[in-house]
Amino acid sequence: MTDTVGYPELPWSTVEHYLGERQAASYLLSAPTAARAVWYEIGDGGQDISLQVELDRHQQPPRSSLPAVTIDQVHRDGRRMARIHTTQVTLMRDFHDLLTAIADRIVTGERDLGQAFEETVHAWGRLLDQPRGLGVERRIGLHGEVAVLRAVARSHGWGQAIEAWTGPKAEEHDFGLPESDLEVKTTASERRRHTIHGIHQLTESAGRPLWLASLQLTRGGLGGRSLRDSVTSVIRDARAADRIASVRLETALAAGGWSESDPDDERWALRAAPLLVPAERLPRLTESMIPLSVREHVSSIDYRMDITHLSSAPGSPVDLTDFRLP
Repeated sequence: MTDTVGYPELPWSTVEHYLGERQAASYLLSAPTAARAVWYEIGDGGQDISLQVELDRHQQPPRSSLPAVTIDQVHRDGRRMARIHTTQVTLMRDFHDLLTAIADRIVTGERDLGQAFEETVHAWGRLLDQPRGLGVERRIGLHGEVAVLRAVARSHGWGQAIEAWTGPKAEEHDFGLPESDLEVKTTASERRRHTIHGIHQLTESAGRPLWLASLQLTRGGLGGRSLRDSVTSVIRDARAADRIASVRLETALAAGGWSESDPDDERWALRAAPLLVPAERLPRLTESMIPLSVREHVSSIDYRMDITHLSSAPGSPVDLTDFRLP
């Protein structure tokens, strides 16, 4: 699909719709008669976004100073174009704002691509020196924990569920259920790749089995749920069932970094059914694998594991049947 719009009317909700539908789209941000064409692209399958800017005859694409952003050269209708894109799925919402800021400087500020890119990066660098609430990865993680919290509340009640939710308290595991512990990992990747923080995050406490709940999210478009939607929903449900529990829930959410004033217009949906696996079946690192001579000098270990090949095991401590985001 190709649309022509008057810059800068390309809201994230429009882009997110195509991402959610996995549908490609092209938007011409510059005037049709402009000397330099500027296109906003949503790639095939709705998995990526990019900005394409027409290059002059001898002009080369500028270099990107950002590790997550790449600038290369493509051809479009016989024209050479510089393409600005990223492969970081979790950064897509923020990357959209970066692209539209660059496009604004080119289309309305009459900057060339190199100037527009550097000015935007410099301005954002000064802005991002200030704290900005929860990062993208933590928002996705909190979204998963809130969804599991509601599932726990369905079987144990809101009072016990909030008592069991230890994630905001920075404990080793996210939930301490009556007879076992549960760690929740949430990713926006097409594969079940999760980052494990510390050698003990997937280690059982004495006498207590440990399970991992792996959740996969994808862009939900207009039918998806934002973190604010889910938080509002669980607070409402908790308040209706147990007023005291709802106050404790809001305290726990604040301890976890949640603030209603934080920007939040990313909408998510489940990519696949949750995966529930006992920790002993995971490709994990344990303390016994690391020599004592190394443990004495290494203060922390983070690693990524891919568990796409695993399937759910029976006997999990929480029922995630008909699981959905609140």
